Amino acid sequence: MADKDTLPAPGDPGPGGADSTREPEPIKAVPLRRPGRWIAAAVILVLVALFVYGAATNPAYRWDTYGKYLFDTRIAAGAVVTLELTVCAMAIAVVLGTTLAVMRLSPNPVLRSSAWVYLWIFRGTPVFVQLVFWGLVPSLYSRIQLGVPFGPQFFHLDVQQLQAAFAFAVLGLGLNEAAYMAEIVRAGINSVGEGQREASFALGMSWSQTMRRTVLPQAMRVIIPPTGNELIGMLKTTSLVTGIPLSTDLFGRARDIYGVNFQPIPLLLVAATWYLAITSVLMIGQYYLERYYSRGVSRTLTTKQLQELADAQQGEKAK
Repeated sequence: MADKDTLPAPGDPGPGGADSTREPEPIKAVPLRRPGRWIAAAVILVLVALFVYGAATNPAYRWDTYGKYLFDTRIAAGAVVTLELTVCAMAIAVVLGTTLAVMRLSPNPVLRSSAWVYLWIFRGTPVFVQLVFWGLVPSLYSRIQLGVPFGPQFFHLDVQQLQAAFAFAVLGLGLNEAAYMAEIVRAGINSVGEGQREASFALGMSWSQTMRRTVLPQAMRVIIPPTGNELIGMLKTTSLVTGIPLSTDLFGRARDIYGVNFQPIPLLLVAATWYLAITSVLMIGQYYLERYYSRGVSRTLTTKQLQELADAQQGEKAK
């Protein structure tokens, strides 16, 4: 061990004549080479290029028919109907799903049992089968009457004369989706710490006020991402409204057209292109919505924040 008297003083040159207080030379980091990544990327690019070339040169795709009907007014009108179905059904699903989730967490056993039975039925049967039943409602209930039993009737409705395929499609999709939204909302509510509820109860809030003012706003961070996925799934599920039957949606319009010209492949590609475009817009909206509700959760600083922090530290050292 070296003696203290032999150690160079701060600022004095060391044994080699160099200043010991000088900052060390920056390390020149050489990135690790990974040839496997380049090989995999090259293979994928080659496969994609082969697929695109094969699809472009295959006459069975009928790209001329695809371009002819891509912006057809009937297809555009079907896309609007698909969006209307998606928005209306998801509005019903979010409201009813939140209600069912709160019912499942309620201390009332009747509410818990009712919500469980609803979820059991609508999650346990296929959505297409449910839509077919909604299409058969006029056959099951030809007339709806409200009034006093064996007495006067206050309301009478002839269901068979109704042209309500769109309304039945919205109800069928919304009621089915509500069962899944209920589980998403319930998971979000359970993600909030128990201490938040206890603090709300200590402040004198009731159970419903605690859910509405404390728990649900904090649960939105967990609820939003899967809800966005369900919205995208709902957009594609609208193609099943043929079981109502309803043929004014996007897929129904494409099916009607290729039922006449007998060219299903280009019309299916047209419908897929419209679904992909709408889904892309929804994914962008989901991204910004998630970022809005995740504010304050991540402790990772942005580049701008790191630069401001470095400037502040340099200003303190200059003083």
